[in-house]
Amino acid sequence: MEIRRFNPRTPWSALEIYRSCDADVYHSQDTWLGTYLAMKAMPDRAHVITFRDPHDPADWKIETDLSGQKRLGFWTYRLSIDNAFVRAAVNRADALYCAAEFLIPKVVRMYSLDSSPGFLPTPVMVPESVAKSERPTVCFVSRWDKRKRPEDFFALAKQFPDVDFIAVGGSRDPERDRSLRDEARNIPNVRLTGVIDQFRSDELSKVLSASWILVNTSPREGLPTAFTEAAAHRCAILSYNDPDGFASHFGYHASANDLADGLECLLSKCEWKRAGERAHAYVSRTFGVGPAMDRHLEAYHKVLQQSRA
Repeated sequence: MEIRRFNPRTPWSALEIYRSCDADVYHSQDTWLGTYLAMKAMPDRAHVITFRDPHDPADWKIETDLSGQKRLGFWTYRLSIDNAFVRAAVNRADALYCAAEFLIPKVVRMYSLDSSPGFLPTPVMVPESVAKSERPTVCFVSRWDKRKRPEDFFALAKQFPDVDFIAVGGSRDPERDRSLRDEARNIPNVRLTGVIDQFRSDELSKVLSASWILVNTSPREGLPTAFTEAAAHRCAILSYNDPDGFASHFGYHASANDLADGLECLLSKCEWKRAGERAHAYVSRTFGVGPAMDRHLEAYHKVLQQSRA
């Protein structure tokens, strides 16, 4: 794999990069201005879009209200991923897909589409075996932004002193990161790993392998990669969100008031283990590298045939 970069503040600089790639298929993971520029640079090639986390007005309200950041920054970002050029690119694309099935009707509504996008699962490595901790172990894998609510995870740890909690990640705000770490260090059953680079370390896989349950406390999500990776490692899912039924089918779909009840439920009578096995079976046949890559190759062959025709 070759990775080519450009400055997002000068997106037009991507035009030459797209041309130099000389690809048969240009596949955008979510939309932004670059999706349109790729079509502009290489109009005679096939162009595919996978929607991963499209934002409607309700999503933007959550983002801006809970971010703790200046609204100007969000408006700049919003304009880069949702503008007239992006919408033109969506209408012009040779094929549209969603990374989760629950996103399909949302995308149809947002872009007034005449037909529904397909479902294209994101490949995830499924380990042959895992080594679960002997002690009940729960993990949190996410950025520590305000919207992600890591504070709820730490509060949960205080309620379950006999359970081990592992928090993976960090905040981009140094002051917030320091404050959260100071809070967590006073909770004896919490372990902090910091941000893990999955390309240079297998530490995240070890955390998921040992964990019984993945906890997600964000008020909104697409389908987080953490969900599919945790499921691949036979973890149950305890979450405020339920994308494609990952929480309700493979764990516990919690509200803000019953997160502790959800953890208690999953820990009782090994329910977490049964949920984790169901999650593993589903992810293996749907998101595993083999079946998911086959779906991608089928999509590319199909779009190339249509483009050439």
